[in-house]
Amino acid sequence: MKGLPDKCLVDTNVPKNANLATKPDLLSDVPYTCIEQCVLAVEHITNNGGLVLDDGGEIFAEYIANLSLGGEPGMGNAFAKWVQNNQWNAQKVDRVTITKTCDSYAEFPDHVDLIQFDVSDRKFIAIANVHPDKPPVLQATDSKWWGWKDTLDEIGITVHFLCPDYAKTKYAKKMGP
Repeated sequence: MKGLPDKCLVDTNVPKNANLATKPDLLSDVPYTCIEQCVLAVEHITNNGGLVLDDGGEIFAEYIANLSLGGEPGMGNAFAKWVQNNQWNAQKVDRVTITKTCDSYAEFPDHVDLIQFDVSDRKFIAIANVHPDKPPVLQATDSKWWGWKDTLDEIGITVHFLCPDYAKTKYAKKMGP
């Protein structure tokens, strides 16, 4: 997929949305172009490597709680199976140590604008922050991240939105006029 970095973190909503290409959810408002971008992103990772995970397995645990390790149906489930099979392959996956501190991580940036950052997503930011390459986080449909993107960018962490129009619109609706 053009424009994706060599190394990145992948928020769980990316493979979950990739699965919608095979098994549509009639209640979902995610546009097909977004689903397609998620499929291309997980294909990029599974074909080229470059995934970044934590040593403690927190991201992998989140993947397997939301995806099928059977590898099908769907590219998101194929991605989960690929992660299971390659998570210890240093040629395809970088592993980073982060330190849990109550409901956050020692490596999570200390910034006043990030105080309300979702506890469940802090691991992605802590890993990006401590990794020597500061890899971006691939994000699809979690619109709350749209509100934090500028602060994260300010401290050197990039969020690569696969569905920027969707995230921006959803964020604006949540935040009101």
